[in-house]
Amino acid sequence: MKNAYYRFGLSLLTSSMALPTFAGVTFGDAQDDWGALTISGYVRAKYQDKNYGEAASDQKIQFDAAQLKLDYQAKNVFGHAEYRCYQYDTLCDFSTLVDAYVGYRFNPQQNITVGVQPIPFGPGRFWESTLYGGINNTMGLEDAHDLGVNYHHEIDKTKVDLAYFATDGGNYVGTSRDSARYTANFVKTSDSTQSTLSEKNMWVGRVSQDLDFASVPALKTTLGGSYWYSDIDNKTTGGDGKRHAWALFGKFGYNNWALTLTGGKTSVSNKDALHPDYSVMGSYDSEYYVANKGTFYTADLSYVFKNVADKGINITPYVTYSTFKKDNSADKDSTRNFVGVSMDYKKVSLVAEYIMSKNDPFIGGTTTSLAQGDDNKWNKLLNLTLFYYF
Repeated sequence: MKNAYYRFGLSLLTSSMALPTFAGVTFGDAQDDWGALTISGYVRAKYQDKNYGEAASDQKIQFDAAQLKLDYQAKNVFGHAEYRCYQYDTLCDFSTLVDAYVGYRFNPQQNITVGVQPIPFGPGRFWESTLYGGINNTMGLEDAHDLGVNYHHEIDKTKVDLAYFATDGGNYVGTSRDSARYTANFVKTSDSTQSTLSEKNMWVGRVSQDLDFASVPALKTTLGGSYWYSDIDNKTTGGDGKRHAWALFGKFGYNNWALTLTGGKTSVSNKDALHPDYSVMGSYDSEYYVANKGTFYTADLSYVFKNVADKGINITPYVTYSTFKKDNSADKDSTRNFVGVSMDYKKVSLVAEYIMSKNDPFIGGTTTSLAQGDDNKWNKLLNLTLFYYF
């Protein structure tokens, strides 16, 4: 089981880094009645060196993933779709839908979107600069994409999102029973000793406020908070549970420096008398357990060197701390920390990350890492990823 999770975990969680966006190929004109359709994407390769306390034949360059995106823009209507293909053992043995939504723009400050889309929870879709993603990503709180409707409204420097998600984003192509999905969701478990859960009726709200300081004009600050409430159906016991989660955040920029701080709490009632302290979740074709109650923290600091040597190269070093402290005192806390750098030049990006992780199912851990924990030892991963955008 542990070796299986090595395989799943070593496939990068590409959702977690705001990589540069390239133009792709556009047909039409966004100002015309028919609008414009843009086709873009990337292919990428990776090199990894694991230090998990046992020998592994991972030191090789190999194809990792491909992405295809469709973006539609018209005067008032817009749409977006994204699908990704990954290689674990063979080409596209895991592939999944990321987004598929359409929207209507009432004016530059108001719009509504319907479909599979990011949940407006936390400081944004991404909480840090990393490619692999913090521990919150594996918990299903960061960069979560589900099926619903979101209303966005901006009032001067205040931004408000009010959303309802009927259900999760679905299961796609993979070898697992129900975990071939982009977002970490509650899933139909393949373990007969565990309960199958389903999340529905997700109500999510987020408010953020931009602040300006006349005495320090270069300082850009955003403060905000978000709340998540949903129904949890226990398909095994027939019980009705709930999820409550909240997050407070601050984003600070000064010249080329950027700092993002996020903290919050999650509480899940799964109506499982045998396992009330954790629930079965799944993502990236991998199934694992997550503690139902705990507090999460993320801190991310980065600096951008722009147009280095007048060659059009941007270099961004960063450090990230992310941890999940579980309420059950018998459980071991989970942590995933990063030291990394990204380099972008025209249609090519190179990302290098050194990851230090503990009690993490995707980096040297087991199915119980995000619940009770595992051996509580630090595991390290050097991850190099090369992108080519089209």
